[in-house]
Amino acid sequence: YKGSVTAYSNEVKIKVVGVKEATINKYGAVSQQVAEEMAHGGRKVLAVDICLADTGIAGPTGATLEKPLGLFYIGLSHQAGTYSRKHNFQGNREQNKVSAAEVALGWLKEYLINLK
Repeated sequence: YKGSVTAYSNEVKIKVVGVKEATINKYGAVSQQVAEEMAHGGRKVLAVDICLADTGIAGPTGATLEKPLGLFYIGLSHQAGTYSRKHNFQGNREQNKVSAAEVALGWLKEYLINLK
């Protein structure tokens, strides 16, 4: 483990992690594309083998008809590629954040087990 980036603002997503502004403008900050660019960019910035990223609407505000409360995209980037998974959580803000972290770490565990 080398570190982490909390990229809550679009500015940090763009300037620190390397998400393209055009990607955010086209798909929104909470999207599959942004999760993948965050994971890929984080892996490069931190110079690590594996990187997890998440972007979502934890609540209680920020939801839209197209992007409901609890929508999260988890990104995973490693040497073989960059992938994302969509999740819809049903809790309050804290519960949604915990659920996203648990799912992300579970995916990482699954990936590491399958390396053997």
